[in-house]
Amino acid sequence: MSIRPFRDIKRRKTKVVNVGNVKVGGDNPITVQSMTNTLTTDVKATINQINDITEEGADIVRVSCPDESSTIALKEITKHVSIPVVADIHFHYKRAIEAAENGASCLRINPGNIGDEKKIHEVLKAAKNNNCSIRIGVNAGSLEKDILEKFKEPCPEALVQSAKRNIKILEEKDFFNFKISVKSSDVFLSIAAYRELSRVTDYPLHLGITEAGSFISGSIKSSIGLGSLLMDGIGDTIRISLSDNPTEEVKIGNEILKSLNLRNRGVKIISCPSCARQAFQVIDTVKILEKRLSHIKTPITLSIIGCVVNGPGEAAMTDIGITGGGKGNNMLYLSGVQNEKVFTDDIINKVVSEVEKKVSEIEN
Repeated sequence: MSIRPFRDIKRRKTKVVNVGNVKVGGDNPITVQSMTNTLTTDVKATINQINDITEEGADIVRVSCPDESSTIALKEITKHVSIPVVADIHFHYKRAIEAAENGASCLRINPGNIGDEKKIHEVLKAAKNNNCSIRIGVNAGSLEKDILEKFKEPCPEALVQSAKRNIKILEEKDFFNFKISVKSSDVFLSIAAYRELSRVTDYPLHLGITEAGSFISGSIKSSIGLGSLLMDGIGDTIRISLSDNPTEEVKIGNEILKSLNLRNRGVKIISCPSCARQAFQVIDTVKILEKRLSHIKTPITLSIIGCVVNGPGEAAMTDIGITGGGKGNNMLYLSGVQNEKVFTDDIINKVVSEVEKKVSEIEN
C-alpha cells in the first residue's frame, strides 16, 4: 500500500546521458551518488568502501584522482565494483585522459580549468573513445578568476555564467554526453543557481549542497536545498555531501527521494515521536527495526505507533502496522486490516517476519 501524494511532482524534461550502464535524465529514476574518502591508491580499501556504498543503495560513486597513481588504480577498482565510477579531476588534463582509459564511466571536470583548447580536445577525445560521460562541476568556491572579478562574489548569476561557458566549450567540440552541477555550501545560493540554470539548459542536473557539514546539520541543509528543487521538478541525480561515512550520504539521499515519493527503496517507516500514552517503547523499537530491516530493498510501508489515537489511521495506509494497546496487547494490521494481537516482547520479531513474508509475496 502507499499513500497517494497530495501533489504529484512533475519533473522537468531533460536530455538523457549515460554514466556507464546508468541513464541519468529524461524519465529515468533520480539516482543517488556518493564519493569515497579512502586513498584511491589503496585499491582494496576503495573497493570495499564502494561495495558498502552500493549495498546501501547508491547508483553511482565518485573517486578522487589527484595523481597518476590514482588514475592507474581505477583499472583494478572498476573490475571489482558493480556501479559506475566517476573520476574527480580538477586541473591536470592528463589525469582525465588516464581516468577515461582506465575504466571511469564519467569525468567530473571544469573544462575551463583544464587549459588551452588542445588539452580540452584531448580530454573529450579520450571520453568519446571510452564511452565516458562528463559532469561539468561548477562550485562557488572555485569560480574562474574573471567571473569572480566581474560579480565580486559568488552569486547565482556567477555560477550560471560559469556553467554556460563550460557548456559552450563542450558543445563546440561536438560533445553532448554531459550533466551539470552548480554547487555552493549556501542553501539559498544553490537553490537560486539551480533554478536559473534549469531555465537556460535542458542538460541533466546533478544536485548538491557542497560541504554541507556534519551528519545532522549537513542532512538538514541538504534536505532543505535539494528538497526545494526536487519539489519543483528540478534534478536528475543527487549527492549529499556530509563530513561522515559515505554510506550515511546514501541513506539521506534515498530518504529525501522517499519522502517526496520520487523513488522508493526498502522499508519506509512511519512512526510517532512517543509520549506518555505509548504502550511500548516506540523509539527503541524503531531503531532496532531499522537495523533488522536494512537488508530489505523492496518498497514496503510500515507504521509503528505507540497508541490508538493515530495508530489505526496510519495503519490503514501502510502495508504493515503496529498500534499500541493496553496491558501489552498491541494490534497488528496487514494491508490496513486488523489481523491479530501481539505482545510487546514479540513486536520486533513479528514485524520482521511479516515484512519478509510480504517481500516474498511481492517478489514471487
